[in-house]
Amino acid sequence: MKHLLLFLVLSFPSFAQTTDNQYNLIPFPAQFSGQTGQFTLSSATRIVITPAKDPAVRAVAQTVAGQIKTANGLSLSVSPTTPALAKGAHIFFSLNKKLTLGNEGYKLTITPARILAEAATPNGLFYAAQTLRQLLPAGQMTTATLPACAIADKPRFGYRGLMLDVGRHFMPVPFVKKFIDLMALHKQNTFHWHLTEDQGWRIEIKKYPKLTQVGSKRAESIVGQYSQNYPQQFDGKPVSGFYTQAEIRDVVRYAQSRFVTIIPEIEMPGHAQAALASYPELGCDPAKGYQVYTKWGVSEDVYCPSEKTFTFLQDVLTEVIALFPGKYIHIGGDECPKTAWKNSAFCQDLMKKNGLKDEHELQSYFIRRIEKFLNSKGRSIIGWDEILESGLAPNATVMSWRGTAGGIAAAKQKHTVIMSPAGTCYLDSYQGNPATEPLAIGGYLPLDQVYAYEPMPAELSAAEQKYVMGVQGNIWTEYLPTPEAVEYAAFPRAVALAEISWMPAGTHNFEDFALRLKNHLPQLDQNFGPSVPVNYAKRLFDISASTQPNAQGQLQVQLSKLDTDSRIFYTINGREPNERSTEYIGPITLTKTTTIRAMTPTGGKLTQTFTLHKGKNKPYTYAQSPAPTNDPKTNKLTDGVRGETPRDRRQWVNFFGNMDIVLDLGDVTSVTKVSLNFLKVILDKSFPPTSVNIALSKDGADFKEALTQPINYELTGPWDILPVVADFKTARARYVRIRAKNAGECPAGHPDAGQKTYFSTDEIVVE
Repeated sequence: MKHLLLFLVLSFPSFAQTTDNQYNLIPFPAQFSGQTGQFTLSSATRIVITPAKDPAVRAVAQTVAGQIKTANGLSLSVSPTTPALAKGAHIFFSLNKKLTLGNEGYKLTITPARILAEAATPNGLFYAAQTLRQLLPAGQMTTATLPACAIADKPRFGYRGLMLDVGRHFMPVPFVKKFIDLMALHKQNTFHWHLTEDQGWRIEIKKYPKLTQVGSKRAESIVGQYSQNYPQQFDGKPVSGFYTQAEIRDVVRYAQSRFVTIIPEIEMPGHAQAALASYPELGCDPAKGYQVYTKWGVSEDVYCPSEKTFTFLQDVLTEVIALFPGKYIHIGGDECPKTAWKNSAFCQDLMKKNGLKDEHELQSYFIRRIEKFLNSKGRSIIGWDEILESGLAPNATVMSWRGTAGGIAAAKQKHTVIMSPAGTCYLDSYQGNPATEPLAIGGYLPLDQVYAYEPMPAELSAAEQKYVMGVQGNIWTEYLPTPEAVEYAAFPRAVALAEISWMPAGTHNFEDFALRLKNHLPQLDQNFGPSVPVNYAKRLFDISASTQPNAQGQLQVQLSKLDTDSRIFYTINGREPNERSTEYIGPITLTKTTTIRAMTPTGGKLTQTFTLHKGKNKPYTYAQSPAPTNDPKTNKLTDGVRGETPRDRRQWVNFFGNMDIVLDLGDVTSVTKVSLNFLKVILDKSFPPTSVNIALSKDGADFKEALTQPINYELTGPWDILPVVADFKTARARYVRIRAKNAGECPAGHPDAGQKTYFSTDEIVVE
């Protein structure tokens, strides 16, 4: 691939030149010039450091030499500069404090004669070396060539982070180090370590040994997705694990050698049930018998804001501060139910004594006390955006996860902000077809959508924008029980976030990124040794399909892919496609219900059935419209795409009342069958309707009832898709009316007993 991008982002222009070299760099440098020729690297090549006796520069050089040895098998010795070495064909690491590229910026010049990496700080030299590593071919070798180029680079944001949740599922130390290595390779500098949860306490606290003796052990976990079974089923498999303080010190040192700062998170006042199971006196109802939470979601049991609790948390945080030298401690502050506080006489009395009008102000009181303590120890707090409620703690940084509103509000209040909205930064959601992907928490976040995220809110003025520190991706592990599962969810989406947090604003181009990423992926296969590949998702190579009518009203299927430079081959005859099958060059016109099977030479696959019927692409009207976001273009129910699975709600339309729809077929025609599906997801309050009435009409006024069908199903059991079919013999009609009756309220015994149910349907099929 020839990389021919132009970036004019520093104080001087740069022009990328046409060469035969490949530059598959991620993040791509702020200023880049491709040149001709290559530098040859061999065992005779040395890493020469200047100043000769600088221990920080030597440490960077030795770290990088170790990384190259692991990834490529090349042994490079590290030497202080001498007049003789200065004339040789070597890699030169030079600390140049006159450079004006900031603390993390660098210059990298590769010619056939030498490689020169310059930076004002060791951080910058390390990032220059990561760029150099990415330019090396992947795999083990005795010699290697690096393409000539000139780079001047610096990051857009100072905070470029990833969060790993080890509370739901513990991740072993070697994997945590590998995760940090992956961050460093892509120039991310902050590892947010989510160490405590309702479902597990993962950090040794010597003053409170029960936190790990009791709180690190969960009896079992939910089977399947949270709402998959009613009632929920459990696997009976214990989950445990925690980090000793010695292990944490080791990980902190490891991260420091890669210029990654670790921010520990100790959740409070909610997400605390593992701590309450260990020390029940910290809760509002100690006699309740707290257990480490075996469900996902949010427990109602939270810390009681007593002096005993504050003493406990201050003791815990004192030990945490001793382990983590960074400026910030994350204290959570999110999803704190107020039920326990409302029912607590102690809490209600505390609110009166302190003039707090409600439980939200009590939470603010809680957070402010913790912040005051941490500030007294020279540390600052970060909290999820709920800490904005009822007044923000004076010096707090807000991590905006519920969209961008929290971040915008905090910046306008002159508080520092980290943007991490769930819709674009939560990397545990589905990234491909949910029907065929590993089980995930839900949602849909493909790679291109991550890359399209702009972290700087347009609502902020130039003065307010300076409070946006950067962007962070989050990996929650309810459905990611192993390191391999975490890697699959995180990568390469985390790589996309790394690029948008580093590159200058306005320079992002997904097609260019995808081309570089395709050729960068072998680095993930080899950079940690040939036997330690990264289990990254290959969704970059997926094929997707969309439909549209042509001028004659026929259904056309368009195939597309993120990997834009590979070819698509497909079949419509039931056979598996290969490179001898028909090549896709334009929309496929279908005249009957058809299953399209497609592939690309890079591994992309698609199997999708398109249902052609008399109602396809026909208009319909609602007597009472569902929520506008469910069917914004009024076309989901006749677009020819049926819902495949309860995991994926994108093709389903939700009705929170009754359904009353009239479908116009355009002309009077024979109607032999009308069918549609309904979801059954009882725990999610998605109850199939109690009955369905299907009626036909020639004029749209006089409807003849064709079917009134009750829907019978077991309330208990797994989620399901329930079909309703109306068969006719000689009916003729232009209009089809479908009415379905909502099930009403959730029955007694349901977790949401008394609340209104809804139902979901996908496609109205008329034959």
